Amino acid sequence: MKAMILAAGRGERMRPLTDFTPKPLIKVGGKSLIVWHLERLAKAGFKEVVINHAHLGEQIEQALGNGSQWGMHIQYSPEKIALETAGGIANALPLLGDQPFLVVNGDTFTEIDFSTLKLSHNTPLQALAHLVLVDNPPQHPNGDFAMEDRVLKNEGSQKFTFSGVGVYHPDLFISVVPGTPARMAPLLRQAITQNQATAEHYEGVWHDIGTLDRLESLDRRLNKNA
Repeated sequence: MKAMILAAGRGERMRPLTDFTPKPLIKVGGKSLIVWHLERLAKAGFKEVVINHAHLGEQIEQALGNGSQWGMHIQYSPEKIALETAGGIANALPLLGDQPFLVVNGDTFTEIDFSTLKLSHNTPLQALAHLVLVDNPPQHPNGDFAMEDRVLKNEGSQKFTFSGVGVYHPDLFISVVPGTPARMAPLLRQAITQNQATAEHYEGVWHDIGTLDRLESLDRRLNKNA
């Protein structure tokens, strides 16, 4: 299975830091956010990774190279304009192939064991999407999706937050025109209505690095535990 790291976001809420550094290259605990992901993907046995980029993307390519230092092969999917999540993934499909693939948001920090997701798409539902959900953080108290017996639901008695980690089948993006911006939520909600989306609840370490305060808080925690 291939993996994709989403790294095209502008990071407006983290300016002025992101005026000069792409958000995935911002360091926390002594390493770039994206390097934490690459190390965990390598440990989980992933050998082929695709990274999309837009804002200051050349810095990402210069910093990571071809991925050989992690024992993997990195390919890049540059975007002249940020295509949003679904648009960026659809644009990268020629590099990802025709089999299900793992996607990770580049601006999160997590200890999710990616190896457990390699076969998550093999469900009785033949799901187009399998999402990892987490408990709702303070900045997102209402959550995104519900789940019942690993089946993803739009509504339910308890909603969780989408972690930005998921396994997708290429057919999920069949309606997206390559090179055009497209949001992820409508595709996921359509898959849910078609009973083709599954989920799991992860209760371990996960942080959405959306502000400078959250970045500094996590940096202090990681350095304290080092």
